[in-house]
Amino acid sequence: MKKDIEIPIAKDVHVAIVREWNEEFLSKDWNAYILNNRADAIEMTIVVSKGYDDERKTSTMRHGLGLISAKSFAKIEVLQEDILALDNEFFVTFFAEGKLFEKRFVFPKNTINERDLQPIPLIDLEGILPR
Repeated sequence: MKKDIEIPIAKDVHVAIVREWNEEFLSKDWNAYILNNRADAIEMTIVVSKGYDDERKTSTMRHGLGLISAKSFAKIEVLQEDILALDNEFFVTFFAEGKLFEKRFVFPKNTINERDLQPIPLIDLEGILPR
């Protein structure tokens, strides 16, 4: 029976933390984005995010992003500076090819910083991808 269970592997979908200018507040913010680098759209996209360490944890946030077109991206949330000292986890669930996919992305504490910025595909901004 176990051999009949298919667990699809989520490929070409990523979470990136991007440093960008906020025109409204005149400051640089850290924003989490989901990137769909697949050749097809992903549907009913849900992202659950939280920050934690041994002593503290943030509230669990749930984001219903819906449809994300092929080779595109969507903003998930703004990250406050004080939670960068925590492990930040993003659990992504979506439908594609008539199947349910899921993938967990973790940014270990203090890995979201200016010195580790790199070009992020699709967005044309600099940011951080999980290790």
